Amino acid sequence: MILSVHLLLFFCCGLSLAQLQNDALTELGCSQSCINQTEFAAMKERLEVVEQKLKDSEDQTADLRRQASSQVIFSAATGGNGPIGPFNTDITLIYRTVITNIGFGYNPYTGIFTAPFYGVYYFTFFYHAGGERPTVLFLYKNNQAIAVSNDHATSYDGADNGGNAVFLQLQRGDQVYVRMQANTHVWGSDGHTTFSGLLVTLM
Repeated sequence: MILSVHLLLFFCCGLSLAQLQNDALTELGCSQSCINQTEFAAMKERLEVVEQKLKDSEDQTADLRRQASSQVIFSAATGGNGPIGPFNTDITLIYRTVITNIGFGYNPYTGIFTAPFYGVYYFTFFYHAGGERPTVLFLYKNNQAIAVSNDHATSYDGADNGGNAVFLQLQRGDQVYVRMQANTHVWGSDGHTTFSGLLVTLM
């Protein structure tokens, strides 16, 4: 009888010890699994950050390439060495001496700038002229006069200088040019009477 009781106690203790060992292993496995999941989540987060930085870098590179390929800057002078005009009708001034023409938007044979991109552009036009005759210049966008610079004839003024500048939002293919009013004049040279423009930003 006593032997049976001892065997029963030994068996029960063995079961309890085995259960404790199993519980310990289960807890250890759970802890290890939790650690692995935490490390995996951290690695995933770091990978997402790296991927976002790579995407941002690629976007910036694409923007720089796009900007480099869309640069538009021009500046030209009438050329010659003497008065241009007066004429009995309005004319488009042709600036034959090209100083800069990045993007080739300006045509020195017609005097017309054609926008190669949709965006905002900045234009300037300046003139030098004799004071004994009037000068009237208009900057046109397509068929619309946008800006003007003019001076009246005077008997006491030997020479005149003037100009104007504007920002214009242009569609691709829009044209910008300078018209000189009938019976007025400017002085033609490689540096006095100029027409310039540049693309400020793409739209």
